[in-house]
Amino acid sequence: MSFKKILRLLSLLLPHPIFAILSIHATVQAFTIAQKKFPESASNNGIGNAFRHALWCCFIMMYCCKVSSPEKALDFCKRMTDMHEELFPNKPLETKMDLHNNTIGMDYFMELLPGIHRQFFEKSFFIEGLVQKMQNAKILKNLDDDFKGYLVYLEEK
Repeated sequence: MSFKKILRLLSLLLPHPIFAILSIHATVQAFTIAQKKFPESASNNGIGNAFRHALWCCFIMMYCCKVSSPEKALDFCKRMTDMHEELFPNKPLETKMDLHNNTIGMDYFMELLPGIHRQFFEKSFFIEGLVQKMQNAKILKNLDDDFKGYLVYLEEK
């Protein structure tokens, strides 16, 4: 990572050290769970990757909401996950897929928020719901595809 990229990352993390620590924890948790549930596709562009990105955002939101407001957690999560895609660029279709699935995760958290006090969220709430969403996931083939509300993944070759 270049010095410029490190500075950009620090400019996001240093003003929010608690969010930064919680996001690292969320990242490890989401990756571990996705690898166990979908060992074949969690680390490539398959459906397990879609699950991992959405789960990652749900976990960042869940942990950050325990120490701050949902609005601040959402803002940080969006900035953090967008920056991740900028700092570690992929091919355009892969980037679109990741950003889309990140949005699905954030939206799913916000959808559940009115029914559950944010202090009582648990990881299992998101895992089960996202596994269900995977049943209707769509294959992203073009940059102009729009599958609002659905997890997306790339066709395995």
